[in-house]
Amino acid sequence: MRRREFFTLVGGAAAAWPTTLPAQDSGKMLRVGAVSGQLRNSAFWQPFVLRMAELGYQEGKNFIFDLITASSFDGYEAGYRELVTRNVDIIIANGPEISLKAALASSSTKPIVMIAIDYDPLARGYVTSLARPTGNVTGVFMQQIELTEKRVQLMKSAFPDLQAATVFWDRVTTDQWEAAQRAGVNLGLRLSGVEFFDPPFDYDKALAQAAPDSRGTVFVLVSPFFFRDRAQQTDFALRKRIVTMFGFREWTDAGGLMSYGANISSMHRLAAGYVDRVARGVKPADLPIEQPTKFELVINLKTAKALGITFPQSFLATADDVVE
Repeated sequence: MRRREFFTLVGGAAAAWPTTLPAQDSGKMLRVGAVSGQLRNSAFWQPFVLRMAELGYQEGKNFIFDLITASSFDGYEAGYRELVTRNVDIIIANGPEISLKAALASSSTKPIVMIAIDYDPLARGYVTSLARPTGNVTGVFMQQIELTEKRVQLMKSAFPDLQAATVFWDRVTTDQWEAAQRAGVNLGLRLSGVEFFDPPFDYDKALAQAAPDSRGTVFVLVSPFFFRDRAQQTDFALRKRIVTMFGFREWTDAGGLMSYGANISSMHRLAAGYVDRVARGVKPADLPIEQPTKFELVINLKTAKALGITFPQSFLATADDVVE
């Protein structure tokens, strides 16, 4: 069973966006650039490119998607500077705060469509209003901090006797780590944090740094390089017989036990709509920032069986989708 993904248009501005439109100008090549920790064929970017095609933008004909892959956190700044030298028309700042910060540092004039996944752009001061963002930034924003607290609550609901767990975090997930700690205190759950630095990451070595009584349960926070390692993480968790909670269903589809979050494909499809409108001349400040309002709890019963876990029926009933 699955629920549809919904987004809210903050401020109620504008009518519904058209489903299919002709490209902005058949005689002009639209060049869109992004720097990402994910490859072009990832769950992040395939939906974006497909939606652009639905809107009339055919790669190589009237549209170029210039994606620079960052192999580390330090790669974002250099990547966005390079995109500006390539004279992109619109910049996409996807994922962590470091992406938007680097995009803004590279240009104060080029329109930026953000897909804010790992931070709150309003709380951080990048926009002064979600309904009417100022400057050259607009886009989509996920409430990741609140979702982190909810994931801790869900884990405690699934396993009421759980007393301790480990949290994997890195430099872009500090806010999420702090949120997890607050939720743990409220629920009487001791959390042992393990910080990761530069990829590639060694998950066996990281787990050995956690408190011994917390190693049976791991929360992996939402970060671009954690997401890129999801197959490696889920293999590691199965090998170590670890209960896991993640932020997107792509982790659960890869073999993780549970995930809770918004649909990341939908967020990137929405970003394509922003790119289209900006390409047609709409100013970013006139485009309200959208937020997902529906989230899905996904449980992998195949993984649960491999771990010897039986969920309470009352908890299973709350799942939006079950992988069997």
